Amino acid sequence: MKLAKNDENKLNLLYFFFYVPILKHIMRPAQFVKYVNIKVFIYFLIAVTALYTLVFTCYYNFKDDGYILADWLINYQDGGFKRRGLSGSFFFLLQDVTGLSLNYIVYFFQFIIISGFFWLYAKLIRYKMTDLLYLSLLLSSIGFVGLLNTVTYVGKKEFIVFLLFTWFVYLLDKGKLTRCREYIFCAALFITTLLHEVVLFYVPYFAIALYLKTGKFEYKRYLKYFLSVGIPTLLILLLGKNVNEGMSLQILADRGVHPVYGIFYWNINERDYIIEHKNEYVLYLISLLFSIFHLGYYLKFLNNRKVLSILLIGAFLFSLPLFYLAIDWGRWMYIHMMMMIVLFALLLKESRSAYGFERIVINKKFYITLAIIIFSLIYRVEMSGKGFTFQGILYRVCIAPLELLNKM
Repeated sequence: MKLAKNDENKLNLLYFFFYVPILKHIMRPAQFVKYVNIKVFIYFLIAVTALYTLVFTCYYNFKDDGYILADWLINYQDGGFKRRGLSGSFFFLLQDVTGLSLNYIVYFFQFIIISGFFWLYAKLIRYKMTDLLYLSLLLSSIGFVGLLNTVTYVGKKEFIVFLLFTWFVYLLDKGKLTRCREYIFCAALFITTLLHEVVLFYVPYFAIALYLKTGKFEYKRYLKYFLSVGIPTLLILLLGKNVNEGMSLQILADRGVHPVYGIFYWNINERDYIIEHKNEYVLYLISLLFSIFHLGYYLKFLNNRKVLSILLIGAFLFSLPLFYLAIDWGRWMYIHMMMMIVLFALLLKESRSAYGFERIVINKKFYITLAIIIFSLIYRVEMSGKGFTFQGILYRVCIAPLELLNKM
């Protein structure tokens, strides 16, 4: 509909007197940042990420996904003791007792674990002074935003590790990690290793958290954490059977679950796969180098950063066999970043307010941090395959919907 000349003049006046002053105000960074509450934004990001994760975990569960659901249903009924088999046998027992669908039972526990992690993380940072640089970690393409970028990160068993570690750091931060609770955590790590062996490669973060709290190395204290994951891993290596001993799919079908792809169909030599797709996997180097720069810049503003840098490098080197053995390189990088986001919360300054944050100052640090955030939102790290694409959250929010409309 064509506007009358009179109406057009009114719109121009409205634009001139209302929108132009607002735009000019926004374009002045020093003025605009006064109204940015970083803590509120972090709470919002936690809520959005949690909701997104829970919704898509539910979606994949109820379509009998071969990875997100089926991984929780690896069991001892087919062939005996094996890696990750404890969870399936546990859920089979619950189904026999309750008569409920496995989809509902598994999702109930996924919901508790995932919600528990996000809730505990929110509690951990509640009375902490967060700043723009700390927020940039959450906005990393392999941090919280990684979940929004790559939907296949949802519903995985590493959320058990996130939950345990966040609870561990929270108790450390509050001075409530008693000797008895330490042994409870060791028992939990032992059981979690039977649920998914990935916990073995990230146990150094528990030792690093203890060091950051006490300020001294307590090797005997750390040993029990490494033994808690090392013993079950050794048992799996010596006694463990194949994930699918031939009857798993039939057992699941009898119990109402019918995955048509995924871990029970997995028959790939992962090292050969990586070599065959080396041109795609080389792209992970770009994401890794940028993440190293990002973390290095964050560490620049911390006390005792040299020791912490060495410890974090050690934690990454400890996980290198995982990159050799399995193809989900993006996933392994994502777990590292999530663990560090929780770990660094231990070092944030205390605040009296749940909305406490450090005011943004327009200086060199601000512009570098802003550049890091913008680039983090531009690129995407796939779980396996392409390690770097320009299909980050900005692409998925601003461009992908337009492409879809164009196709329609």
